Amino acid sequence: MNTAARNRPFDLGPVLVYKLKEKKEMKQEGKAAVSPVLPVPRTKEEAKRFYDWLSRFYDFITAVFERKYAEMALERLSVKEGEAVLEIGFGSGNCLRQIAQSVGNSGKAYGIDISTGMLEVTKRKLERAQLTDRAELYCGDATSLPYGDNTFDAVFMSFTLELFDTPEIAKVLEEVKRVLKPGGKLAVASMSKEDGESTLLRLYEWVHKKWPKYVDCRPIYVEQSLKDAGYDIESEEKVRLFGLPGEIVIAANAKSR
Repeated sequence: MNTAARNRPFDLGPVLVYKLKEKKEMKQEGKAAVSPVLPVPRTKEEAKRFYDWLSRFYDFITAVFERKYAEMALERLSVKEGEAVLEIGFGSGNCLRQIAQSVGNSGKAYGIDISTGMLEVTKRKLERAQLTDRAELYCGDATSLPYGDNTFDAVFMSFTLELFDTPEIAKVLEEVKRVLKPGGKLAVASMSKEDGESTLLRLYEWVHKKWPKYVDCRPIYVEQSLKDAGYDIESEEKVRLFGLPGEIVIAANAKSR
């Protein structure tokens, strides 16, 4: 190599142009936004014990972080009088109480949660509101719902779907399809992985990986999960939970009978 060639700066221009072009093409194909959803490496029994313990002050936690968006999702579901509506993961029962109020005397609110502690808190809340005759509570796992086919007009989940390990998300959504009436509505409020490049999101995921038994919820691809399960998306709304991305998705059961 001669001296001029040896001293000439290396030209990165073609390389950068190629990389930018490659990144642009990946975005156009929808590949750049996809990064793996983290697992939830704790057992159902561990989850039950944790939420039983947490049930004593869960209201205070949700009031700060989740309740606003859960109520937004419930409002968009537009529960009507006379409907049968199921909430999966009802927690301390704030939304389930609203559902019981909305369905009236001719409807019914149903709730399933893995935690007996949460069930007791919700039961007391319904008793104080004199709504126990409009609600039916069940302690169990949503991967196997204890309800018949075509039972519900609507199903509601707020900050629950992202608590299931990744393979279980499809199972839960399939079970929801089974118990929903044809054309029935599903509302999901969840942490979202849509903004995969966010520094705050990556930090949150690091915390989840470090302490998965206690920070068990993690961002997922909400809208895409519902599409993959065969739902028709009616609306999708992006929200922010203290800077972390979230989604509110309303979908319809597209199956025919």
